[in-house]
Amino acid sequence: MEKHINIAIDGPSGAGKSTLAKRLAAQLNFIYIDTGALYRTVGYHVRKNNADPTSVEQVVPLLPSAAIDLIYDEQGRQRMILNGEDVSDFIRTQEISRYASDVSALPPVREFLLDTQRRLAAENNVIMDGRDIGTVILPNAQVKIFLTATPEVRSHRRYLELIEKGEKTDYETVLKEINQRDYNDSHRATAPLRPSEDSVIVDTSEMDLEQANKALLDVIAEKTGVQK
Repeated sequence: MEKHINIAIDGPSGAGKSTLAKRLAAQLNFIYIDTGALYRTVGYHVRKNNADPTSVEQVVPLLPSAAIDLIYDEQGRQRMILNGEDVSDFIRTQEISRYASDVSALPPVREFLLDTQRRLAAENNVIMDGRDIGTVILPNAQVKIFLTATPEVRSHRRYLELIEKGEKTDYETVLKEINQRDYNDSHRATAPLRPSEDSVIVDTSEMDLEQANKALLDVIAEKTGVQK
Protein backbone atom coordinates (compact mmCIF):
# COMPACT_ATOMS: atom_id res chain seq x y z
CA MET A 1 0.00 0.00 0.00
CA GLU A 2 1.32 3.44 -0.89
CA LYS A 3 2.59 5.34 2.12
CA HIS A 4 1.60 8.96 2.12
CA ILE A 5 4.05 11.71 3.05
CA ASN A 6 3.22 13.67 6.19
CA ILE A 7 4.86 17.00 7.00
CA ALA A 8 4.41 18.37 10.51
CA ILE A 9 4.98 22.07 11.17
CA ASP A 10 4.82 23.12 14.83
CA GLY A 11 5.57 26.38 16.56
CA PRO A 12 4.19 29.21 18.68
CA SER A 13 1.42 31.61 17.72
CA GLY A 14 2.40 34.11 15.03
CA ALA A 15 5.39 32.15 13.73
CA GLY A 16 3.87 32.01 10.24
CA LYS A 17 2.97 28.32 10.32
CA SER A 18 -0.35 28.62 8.50
CA THR A 19 0.87 31.08 5.86
CA LEU A 20 3.88 28.95 4.99
CA ALA A 21 2.05 25.62 5.24
CA LYS A 22 -0.59 26.83 2.78
CA ARG A 23 2.07 27.96 0.31
CA LEU A 24 4.01 24.74 0.61
CA ALA A 25 0.91 22.62 0.16
CA ALA A 26 0.03 24.48 -3.03
CA GLN A 27 3.61 24.24 -4.33
CA LEU A 28 3.93 20.51 -3.60
CA ASN A 29 0.31 19.56 -4.38
CA PHE A 30 -0.29 18.34 -0.81
CA ILE A 31 -3.41 18.81 1.30
CA TYR A 32 -3.06 21.53 3.93
CA ILE A 33 -4.65 20.90 7.32
CA ASP A 34 -4.86 23.81 9.75
CA THR A 35 -5.30 22.04 13.08
CA GLY A 36 -5.54 25.35 14.90
CA ALA A 37 -8.77 25.96 13.01
CA LEU A 38 -10.20 22.76 14.51
CA TYR A 39 -9.51 24.02 18.03
CA ARG A 40 -10.78 27.47 17.13
CA THR A 41 -14.01 25.87 15.95
CA VAL A 42 -14.42 24.04 19.24
CA GLY A 43 -13.62 27.31 21.04
CA TYR A 44 -16.26 29.10 18.97
CA HIS A 45 -18.80 26.40 19.86
CA VAL A 46 -17.97 26.78 23.56
CA ARG A 47 -18.22 30.59 23.34
CA LYS A 48 -21.54 30.35 21.51
CA ASN A 49 -22.87 28.21 24.36
CA ASN A 50 -21.60 30.64 27.02
CA ALA A 51 -19.44 27.96 28.65
CA ASP A 52 -16.14 28.37 30.49
CA PRO A 53 -13.39 27.17 28.08
CA THR A 54 -11.17 26.16 30.99
CA SER A 55 -13.79 23.91 32.58
CA VAL A 56 -13.83 20.23 31.64
CA GLU A 57 -17.23 19.93 33.31
CA GLN A 58 -18.72 22.62 31.05
CA VAL A 59 -16.89 21.84 27.80
CA VAL A 60 -17.13 18.04 27.57
CA PRO A 61 -20.96 17.91 27.48
CA LEU A 62 -20.86 20.27 24.49
CA LEU A 63 -18.57 18.10 22.34
CA PRO A 64 -21.25 15.66 21.09
CA SER A 65 -23.22 18.61 19.72
CA ALA A 66 -20.24 19.93 17.74
CA ALA A 67 -20.40 18.37 14.27
CA ILE A 68 -17.17 19.64 12.71
CA ASP A 69 -16.38 19.16 9.04
CA LEU A 70 -13.33 20.26 7.06
CA ILE A 71 -13.95 21.04 3.40
CA TYR A 72 -12.09 22.81 0.60
CA ASP A 73 -13.60 25.50 -1.61
CA GLU A 74 -13.00 25.96 -5.35
CA GLN A 75 -9.78 27.88 -4.61
CA GLY A 76 -8.49 25.00 -2.49
CA ARG A 77 -8.93 26.93 0.75
CA GLN A 78 -9.79 25.02 3.92
CA ARG A 79 -13.21 25.94 5.32
CA MET A 80 -14.46 24.98 8.76
CA ILE A 81 -18.07 23.85 9.03
CA LEU A 82 -19.76 23.70 12.43
CA ASN A 83 -23.18 22.07 12.49
CA GLY A 84 -23.68 22.91 8.83
CA GLU A 85 -22.52 26.56 9.16
CA ASP A 86 -19.32 27.92 7.62
CA VAL A 87 -17.59 29.54 10.61
CA SER A 88 -14.20 30.06 8.93
CA ASP A 89 -14.32 33.85 9.27
CA PHE A 90 -15.83 33.94 12.77
CA ILE A 91 -13.07 31.84 14.35
CA ARG A 92 -10.21 34.23 13.52
CA THR A 93 -10.80 36.88 16.21
CA GLN A 94 -8.54 37.46 19.21
CA GLU A 95 -11.35 36.37 21.53
CA ILE A 96 -11.68 33.00 19.82
CA SER A 97 -7.88 32.66 19.86
CA ARG A 98 -8.06 32.77 23.65
CA TYR A 99 -10.90 30.26 23.70
CA ALA A 100 -8.93 27.96 21.37
CA SER A 101 -5.88 28.12 23.65
CA ASP A 102 -8.00 27.25 26.69
CA VAL A 103 -9.96 24.35 25.17
CA SER A 104 -6.81 22.91 23.58
CA ALA A 105 -5.43 22.36 27.08
CA LEU A 106 -8.30 19.99 27.92
CA PRO A 107 -7.44 16.30 27.24
CA PRO A 108 -11.01 15.35 26.19
CA VAL A 109 -10.96 18.04 23.49
CA ARG A 110 -7.63 16.85 22.12
CA GLU A 111 -8.91 13.26 22.08
CA PHE A 112 -12.10 14.42 20.35
CA LEU A 113 -10.08 15.84 17.44
CA LEU A 114 -7.25 13.30 17.31
CA ASP A 115 -8.94 10.68 15.14
CA THR A 116 -9.99 13.25 12.55
CA GLN A 117 -6.45 14.54 12.16
CA ARG A 118 -4.81 11.12 11.93
CA ARG A 119 -7.38 9.82 9.45
CA LEU A 120 -6.73 12.72 7.08
CA ALA A 121 -2.98 12.16 7.32
CA ALA A 122 -3.31 8.43 6.64
CA GLU A 123 -5.38 9.03 3.51
CA ASN A 124 -3.44 11.90 1.92
CA ASN A 125 -0.08 13.59 1.43
CA VAL A 126 -0.55 16.33 4.01
CA ILE A 127 1.09 19.35 5.54
CA MET A 128 -0.32 19.81 9.01
CA ASP A 129 0.49 22.72 11.29
CA GLY A 130 -0.19 23.19 14.97
CA ARG A 131 1.55 22.91 18.31
CA ASP A 132 1.88 19.18 18.91
CA ILE A 133 1.80 17.66 15.43
CA GLY A 134 5.28 16.17 15.48
CA THR A 135 5.15 15.17 19.14
CA VAL A 136 1.60 13.77 19.46
CA ILE A 137 -0.59 13.84 16.36
CA LEU A 138 1.87 12.56 13.73
CA PRO A 139 4.88 11.20 15.64
CA ASN A 140 5.93 9.20 12.57
CA ALA A 141 5.81 12.11 10.12
CA GLN A 142 8.68 11.99 7.61
CA VAL A 143 9.32 15.73 8.07
CA LYS A 144 9.05 17.62 11.35
CA ILE A 145 9.72 21.35 11.42
CA PHE A 146 9.56 23.63 14.46
CA LEU A 147 8.97 27.14 13.15
CA THR A 148 9.69 30.01 15.48
CA ALA A 149 10.58 33.71 15.74
CA THR A 150 11.03 36.19 18.58
CA PRO A 151 7.85 37.25 20.44
CA GLU A 152 8.37 40.81 19.19
CA VAL A 153 8.55 39.78 15.54
CA ARG A 154 5.57 37.47 15.88
CA SER A 155 3.52 40.14 17.62
CA HIS A 156 4.30 42.69 14.90
CA ARG A 157 3.20 40.24 12.21
CA ARG A 158 0.01 39.41 14.10
CA TYR A 159 -0.73 43.09 14.74
CA LEU A 160 -0.49 43.92 11.02
CA GLU A 161 -2.71 40.95 10.18
CA LEU A 162 -5.41 42.08 12.62
CA ILE A 163 -5.30 45.69 11.44
CA GLU A 164 -5.65 44.52 7.85
CA LYS A 165 -8.79 42.63 8.89
CA GLY A 166 -10.21 45.78 10.43
CA GLU A 167 -9.86 44.77 14.08
CA LYS A 168 -9.11 47.50 16.61
CA THR A 169 -6.04 46.66 18.65
CA ASP A 170 -2.53 47.87 19.42
CA TYR A 171 0.91 46.28 19.32
CA GLU A 172 1.41 46.19 23.10
CA THR A 173 -1.87 44.33 23.58
CA VAL A 174 -0.97 41.80 20.91
CA LEU A 175 2.52 41.31 22.43
CA LYS A 176 1.01 40.71 25.86
CA GLU A 177 -1.43 38.14 24.44
CA ILE A 178 1.31 36.40 22.43
CA ASN A 179 3.49 36.10 25.53
CA GLN A 180 0.55 34.80 27.57
CA ARG A 181 -0.35 32.24 24.93
CA ASP A 182 3.29 31.13 24.67
CA TYR A 183 3.29 30.53 28.42
CA ASN A 184 -0.05 28.72 28.40
CA ASP A 185 0.87 26.51 25.45
CA SER A 186 4.31 25.57 26.77
CA HIS A 187 3.19 24.93 30.37
CA ARG A 188 -0.03 22.99 29.87
CA ALA A 189 -0.05 19.46 31.25
CA THR A 190 -1.35 17.88 28.04
CA ALA A 191 0.79 18.03 24.87
CA PRO A 192 2.80 21.16 25.76
CA LEU A 193 4.35 23.20 22.95
CA ARG A 194 7.90 21.97 22.36
CA PRO A 195 9.97 20.72 19.43
CA SER A 196 10.29 16.96 19.08
CA GLU A 197 13.81 15.52 19.31
CA ASP A 198 13.91 14.98 15.55
CA SER A 199 12.48 18.37 14.56
CA VAL A 200 14.40 20.79 12.37
CA ILE A 201 14.19 24.19 14.07
CA VAL A 202 13.73 27.11 11.68
CA ASP A 203 13.88 30.64 13.12
CA THR A 204 12.27 33.16 10.74
CA SER A 205 12.95 36.29 12.80
CA GLU A 206 15.35 37.63 10.18
CA MET A 207 13.61 36.10 7.14
CA ASP A 208 10.99 37.49 4.81
CA LEU A 209 8.26 35.22 3.45
CA GLU A 210 10.20 34.07 0.40
CA GLN A 211 13.31 33.25 2.43
CA ALA A 212 11.29 31.29 4.99
CA ASN A 213 9.47 29.45 2.22
CA LYS A 214 12.78 28.42 0.60
CA ALA A 215 14.20 27.31 3.95
CA LEU A 216 11.26 24.96 4.49
CA LEU A 217 11.34 23.65 0.92
CA ASP A 218 15.02 22.81 1.43
CA VAL A 219 14.25 20.85 4.59
CA ILE A 220 11.43 18.93 2.88
CA ALA A 221 13.58 18.12 -0.15
CA GLU A 222 16.42 16.88 2.06
CA LYS A 223 14.11 14.65 4.12
CA THR A 224 11.87 13.26 1.36
CA GLY A 225 13.33 14.09 -2.03
CA VAL A 226 10.11 15.93 -2.86
CA GLN A 227 10.80 19.22 -4.63
CA LYS A 228 8.71 22.12 -5.87
